[in-house]
Amino acid sequence: MATLQESIQSLFAQADELSPGDQDACQLVDEAITLLDTGQERVAFVDHSTNGVVVNEWLKQAILLLFRLRSITTVADAPFEYADKLPLKSGYQASGVRVVPGASARWGSYLAPGAVLMPSYVNIGAYVGERSMVDTWATVGSCAQIGSDVHLAGGVGIGGVLEPANAVPVVIEDDAFIGSRCMVVEGARVGKGAVLGAGTILNPSIPVIDAETGDEISRGYVPDWTVAVGASRRREFAGGEFFLPCVLILKHLTEGERHDKAHLNAVLRDHGVST
Repeated sequence: MATLQESIQSLFAQADELSPGDQDACQLVDEAITLLDTGQERVAFVDHSTNGVVVNEWLKQAILLLFRLRSITTVADAPFEYADKLPLKSGYQASGVRVVPGASARWGSYLAPGAVLMPSYVNIGAYVGERSMVDTWATVGSCAQIGSDVHLAGGVGIGGVLEPANAVPVVIEDDAFIGSRCMVVEGARVGKGAVLGAGTILNPSIPVIDAETGDEISRGYVPDWTVAVGASRRREFAGGEFFLPCVLILKHLTEGERHDKAHLNAVLRDHGVST
């Protein structure tokens, strides 16, 4: 593994000199992408000793090299036809994954056993954990990391982060629930067991505020076992008063508390929002 990592890093350092179809380079890059595709390696993970996200930069370099080395080809999967530089995933049933018509995942993404894809899309480098559901018209962008027992509700947009290679991707931790039409992008993070109400937008510049205290507790990170919704707060500028987006934590859940949809709806309905 160390040798493969060093080889990818060496290739990336001389990427401008590589030509599409270079067989030796393609073999090394394909080997690295296969590790992602089978879940043996992943682009990023949470280091629980520091509560930080660790990025395996060399694997993102491999993805970038893949696009440089491959040419666009026609991929026929009747009745559909695609023109792309890499194939779609296959062998879902053998992997214990349910994929309904209209869903697709690119080679180089990983879907763990028990994962379910409704008509949706999962991009290269992404990781979807065990028993997680990617619901109708939801998208999981390149290199996004989705934990186990996560529900991405209808129309959720999980943004991709590929360049630069050291950039932290979006991370949704285990047991999280992301409500319909939420947008989580640019390396934002949703903690374990957290709930985002419908339509919430989260990125690293958006403040996350505790409704009980009014304190800003983070930027772009919703902590573990909280219920949060999109909101706005007043700010004064030279041109007048305006409202800027924020995310408001309405409730702190008991650690390990399962998400009861009726209970969550009651909590959010009290504040005029929904999941």
